[in-house]
Amino acid sequence: MKIISTIVGCVLFVLFFSFALKNAQVVDLHVFLNYEIRGPLVLMLLGFFVAGASLGVLALTPTVFRHRREASKQKTTIAALQIVGVASNIQPQPDSVSAQ
Repeated sequence: MKIISTIVGCVLFVLFFSFALKNAQVVDLHVFLNYEIRGPLVLMLLGFFVAGASLGVLALTPTVFRHRREASKQKTTIAALQIVGVASNIQPQPDSVSAQ
């Protein structure tokens, strides 16, 4: 598995490197207040990709922490129930439908 991941990593590196070589033209990025940024196209694309990925991670952060907090609360509840022995002594609920 390690060999496969190394091969895939090398192939991706070659693809991205060739993409960078093909897109080395200087581009102008016009932003607010007549400000202009000049740089290679590949760096502009990489910058916007990193910015988008960072914003995505920041958007998911509260949800991840909320799920972690809920999971830890449930783990402590399960541990407390196992200590008391309540979880192992619970009988199954009877059927609510009576056979006629």
